[in-house]
Amino acid sequence: MKALVALILLVQLPIHKAVPAAPAAPPAPLGCDDPESEAAAEVALSYINGHSHHGYKFALNRIENIRVLPQGLNNALIFLELDLLETTCHILSPTPLANCTVRSFTQHAVEGDCDVKLQKLDGKLSVLASKCHSHADSSEDILQVCPDCPLLASLNNTEVVTAVTAALNDHNSKTPDAYLRLLEIGSAKIQYHPVHVVSVEFAVAATNCSAKEAKDNVEACQLLPDDQSNFGFCTATMVTRPSQDLSVDCQLYGHQPGVTYTQPGQDTSAGLVPSVVQGLTNHNLKLSHNNPFASESASSEFPSSVLLSKSVAKRAVAEVAQHDKVPRPVGFVPPPPPCPGKIRHFKI
Repeated sequence: MKALVALILLVQLPIHKAVPAAPAAPPAPLGCDDPESEAAAEVALSYINGHSHHGYKFALNRIENIRVLPQGLNNALIFLELDLLETTCHILSPTPLANCTVRSFTQHAVEGDCDVKLQKLDGKLSVLASKCHSHADSSEDILQVCPDCPLLASLNNTEVVTAVTAALNDHNSKTPDAYLRLLEIGSAKIQYHPVHVVSVEFAVAATNCSAKEAKDNVEACQLLPDDQSNFGFCTATMVTRPSQDLSVDCQLYGHQPGVTYTQPGQDTSAGLVPSVVQGLTNHNLKLSHNNPFASESASSEFPSSVLLSKSVAKRAVAEVAQHDKVPRPVGFVPPPPPCPGKIRHFKI
C-alpha cells in the first residue's frame, strides 16, 4: 500500500523540461580606440611605411573606422580605415617612426588616407592588402592661420630645382668625402614675404667617387651597389632677395642592410610614382599593394558595406549627437561612439 501511494505521488510531481541555453550574444562592435584596434593599426602602419619607396614616413592620426568579420575559430578579417599624417623622416631614414616628428599644420601638412585589410589568425595579425593616397592641406587653410607661412611648391618648380642643384653642388664642393648624387626631391616650400626664400629637402646617395674624383669625370660616378649602399638626406634654404644666401646640411645614414631605393619608373610593387615627375606638391602615398605572402587570398577588394565612406561616417556621428540632445534620466552617461577614434595630432 505504501509503495502504491509513493508511486501515485511520483506521477503527480511536475515534470521540469530542460530549457535550452540562450544563444550567446554577438560580441560588441570593436571601437576605434580599443587596444585591439590600435594594435591592428600599428601593424597596418608598419606595412604601409615598409612598402612605400618614396617620400616620407607617415604616422597615425586617427582610426576612422574598423570592421571585424569572423572567419571561423580564432580567425577573422579586419578592415581598417586610417587617417595618417606625413612626418619629417624620409622613407630611407633609419629613425624609428616613434621618434619622427609629424609636420605641423603651419608647415603645410600632408594627410594620408588608407584602407587596409588584415587577417587575424590564432592571435597573429598580418596585412593582406592596402590602398592609400595622400594630399596636402589647401593653401587657403594655411594662409588663414598663418598669412606669412611658406607654402608647398611643385617639386619640379624651376626655383626648387635651381635651389636643389645649387645646394648639392655646394655640399660636394666642400667635402672630401663621397660624391653625393640626387635621388629625389622630397619637399619644397617658397616664401615670398618679407624675404624671398626657397626651402628644399631631398634624398641623396653616396657614389663610388670622392668629390675630387667627380670633378675629373662625374659621369663615371655610380651609386654604390645594394650591399654597400649609403643613403642620406639634405635640407637647404636659398635666399634670393633682398640678398643672396645659401645654407646646406647633408647627412648620410650609413649602410642599412636590406634598404634599397627604387629609381623612378621602376617602382611596380607599390605603384608609388615620385611626384617630381608630375609636378605635384608632395610625394603622393599612392599605395596599392597586395601581400604575396599572405595565408589568405590577398584580394584588394574593400567592400563598401564594410568600410564606410567618411561622409557617411560623419553623418552617423552627427545623428548620434542629435539623439543625445533628448533629455536623459539623471546620471545617464551615453556610451561613446565606437568610431571614428580620437585625433592624435590635428585634423586637416
